[in-house]
Amino acid sequence: MIDCHVHLAALGTKDNGCYISPRLLNSPLFRFLRWKHRLPIEDAERSNQKYVEDLLSELRRSRYVEKAVLLGMDGVYDENGRLDAEKTEFLVGNDYVLNLARSYPGEFLPGVSINPQRRDALEELERCATAGAVLVKVLPNSQGFDPGDRRYVPFYRKLAQLKLPLLSHVGYEFTLAGQDQSAGDPDRLRTALDEGVAVIAAHGCSSGLVFSERYVPTFLNLVRLYPNFYSDVSALTLPNRFGMLLRLRRYPETHDRLLFGTDYPHLVFRWPCRGRAGEENLGEIGRTDNRFDKQYLFLKYLGVGFRSFETLLRIPA
Repeated sequence: MIDCHVHLAALGTKDNGCYISPRLLNSPLFRFLRWKHRLPIEDAERSNQKYVEDLLSELRRSRYVEKAVLLGMDGVYDENGRLDAEKTEFLVGNDYVLNLARSYPGEFLPGVSINPQRRDALEELERCATAGAVLVKVLPNSQGFDPGDRRYVPFYRKLAQLKLPLLSHVGYEFTLAGQDQSAGDPDRLRTALDEGVAVIAAHGCSSGLVFSERYVPTFLNLVRLYPNFYSDVSALTLPNRFGMLLRLRRYPETHDRLLFGTDYPHLVFRWPCRGRAGEENLGEIGRTDNRFDKQYLFLKYLGVGFRSFETLLRIPA
């Protein structure tokens, strides 16, 4: 399997193009990361190296997952297409992603992030595609743009021409400051789909609001109308998203549009399986300390089918 949804987190150094705001560093998620990975954040280079080493170690120990698509994170841009540093809380530069994937070609694939609002968006698409990018990740809620806006049609046409899938966050966003939570509505991805882009809606099209899964009809409609529409299964064992995981079991006809993903470094919770996967299977999951394998086994024993991302890997012209 290839995991299509693995996050990088890196403190800024003089040349890596990354940034984490003080607020975010003190958020519950990043406090957990610092504890879980014992990150020496007073030493940025060592902390960044430790995060990558831990990711490599866990990936190499996985029985079911061989590679991971590393995701960059672009910032917020103003009306003139310039980076708005004050509104940007989290940056993972594309060169940082590309260089890591180049250094570990057996384990990593580069998933760059390009906000279509930036004035050099088309040039950056070309540059990253030439450098080997396999997808483009966006988080419209926090990056401050509406993915349904037709101003971005040239961006989507370039994505389709380059055969680069678009992985877009869906639902509410809680980790980063939300500029516009309505931008997480999967219905707004139709503009890209209409231009022929292979679109991957993250998190199974879950709303992220515990049991309120209002996007189920939209998900089913997009699967029916667009052969270029996919969704990943990342983060679906989290308490605020597992309701969608349980709903996906009812629609096996959609499972060939689901792609494997974890949302690493998030934890994988096993309690959604209780009473649904059998005690023996639950025990196997409990004995597994590998997040990639836990996610794989959860989906298997819950009866949620999925495919690996290599089915969407672009074939160079």
